Amino acid sequence: MGKYQSSVVKRGREKKREVHYAWRGIGCLMMLIMPAISIVAGVGTIDYGLENNWAIPYQLLGYPRLPDFFYRSSGLVSMFSPITGINNFYAYAAMSFIYMVLLSGIISVVYAFIYGLMTPSRYGPLDVPPPNVKVKRYKR
Repeated sequence: MGKYQSSVVKRGREKKREVHYAWRGIGCLMMLIMPAISIVAGVGTIDYGLENNWAIPYQLLGYPRLPDFFYRSSGLVSMFSPITGINNFYAYAAMSFIYMVLLSGIISVVYAFIYGLMTPSRYGPLDVPPPNVKVKRYKR
């Protein structure tokens, strides 16, 4: 035995530091739901903007054109050809990305607020209060 180890073997149940199964499920659903909501909201926003003559950059409108090296390979063309058939694809993708960033930011702030409310206080009733030490700046 080592100097600082006990010869008594503890037979207790050790706590595992794993994420609860429910939180894993919620995280998985959020990874599927957030992009779907963002895409639907992005498409709806762009369509509404086009109907009401919003100032949408013309570079984002129209059918997308793939680079020339895509057309040299039949595999790449068959893989990306569904994208080339979507009118205003770049505008939809940009607006969906903006919605995704906004929604995930809002969810993060709400989660931080709820976490701050639900967490126990840092110091218990038997703890000594933190020291009030004012450090002077070192001057030479």
